Amino acid sequence: MKKQITLLLLFVISILNAQEKTQTYSFSLQQAIDHALQNNYSAINAGRDIESSKEKKWETTAMGLPQINAGVNYQNNFVIQKSVIPAEFLGGTPGEFATVAFGTKHNMIANASLSQLIFDGSYIVALQASKTYMKFYQNAKQKTDSEIKEMIINSYGNVLLAEESIKILEKNKASLEKTLFETNETFKNGLIEEENVEQLQITLTSINSTLNYNNRLLELAYKLLKINLGINIDAELKLTDTLDNLTISNLDLAFSKNEFVVTDNINYKMAMNFQEQRQLEYKLEKSKALPSLAANLNFGYNAFNDGFGFFEANQNWFNYSNLGVSLNVPIFSSLARSSRTQQAKIAFDQAKTQLTETEQKLKLQFEKAKSEYEYSIEQYTTSKNSLSLAERIENKQQIKFKEGLSSSFDFTEAQQQLYSKQQDYLQSMVDIINKKAALEKIVNKN
Repeated sequence: MKKQITLLLLFVISILNAQEKTQTYSFSLQQAIDHALQNNYSAINAGRDIESSKEKKWETTAMGLPQINAGVNYQNNFVIQKSVIPAEFLGGTPGEFATVAFGTKHNMIANASLSQLIFDGSYIVALQASKTYMKFYQNAKQKTDSEIKEMIINSYGNVLLAEESIKILEKNKASLEKTLFETNETFKNGLIEEENVEQLQITLTSINSTLNYNNRLLELAYKLLKINLGINIDAELKLTDTLDNLTISNLDLAFSKNEFVVTDNINYKMAMNFQEQRQLEYKLEKSKALPSLAANLNFGYNAFNDGFGFFEANQNWFNYSNLGVSLNVPIFSSLARSSRTQQAKIAFDQAKTQLTETEQKLKLQFEKAKSEYEYSIEQYTTSKNSLSLAERIENKQQIKFKEGLSSSFDFTEAQQQLYSKQQDYLQSMVDIINKKAALEKIVNKN
């Protein structure tokens, strides 16, 4: 019976695993971005960092709230320590000493304490720092999301590029195979030289090799996209957007004309956050020159017995309680405290300089990203026109070649030029999508 149950469980698990592996996804680019922001591995851990920072904030807050502790201490004096006293205290001969044991074999203490921080400058700064600490991870999450969005756009575009490249290569292969067949038949009839056939065979071999490479590239591009999406690498994935549609939707020169607000950039926010941290560290060192005040209340019971009878009704328990106030006033540290304060101030000044540097670099990055995006649009128009010209040139050379008015070298050169312009055109479309994403990342557009 146990064997049958085990086999049944294994069967169910195998079915579940198979279903998981064959799970099918269908995403537009925006759907892919939305899915990745929730399921990408880095996004998940960035969210956990925020939750951890919330707990850290409460941990810091709790340091200034009442603290209650309780404990029980049991001691077994199996050999009681001896003491020597004058024998005359016990009725003995003066000048002699007697050995006696003080205490009981079993001792037990039960106590509880309440402590409360009344004032500490370091605690006030720590509360401010905990807010900055949480803000840092919130900014880090925003930066992670921004990077994931750009990463998905790039990997999504790479898949579409590989797919479109394969389609064009297969079309070129079919056209070339037809031309090669016709040329070979003409050669068999003795109307052209064998060199023309061999030249086309070389071109066809090159196309087959490129086609095989792109098929492998497509498989890798899909797997990379799946990893970025946070889905099983063996799952089926279908992309619903096309390269043409995405290119047209990202043609927006007006967007690059918008004014750049550097304070919206996440890297600037994180640099500002870093400056705030250094400022709080400076305040922390200065606060250590202030006095601190704390209070505590203790309450407990003691019990003593030569036998272990602490839980018996006739056991005597002796209570005690006390209230204490502790005031600590820093007076002189041989300038060590002053040195630490100056070090913190220098670090704060460095952070302010780094913030200024970050601002200037971001402005330069914006100008560069803006220029590259505008250039990608120009290249798209240029490559589109060049492709149209290359197609006409290749078509004319093909007609001349078939009619014997052009050599195989001229025809091959026109083919290679066409193939090159086809790839340039596809790459120009991907560049528009990627450069727009890079520009959006800098201006912090959601």
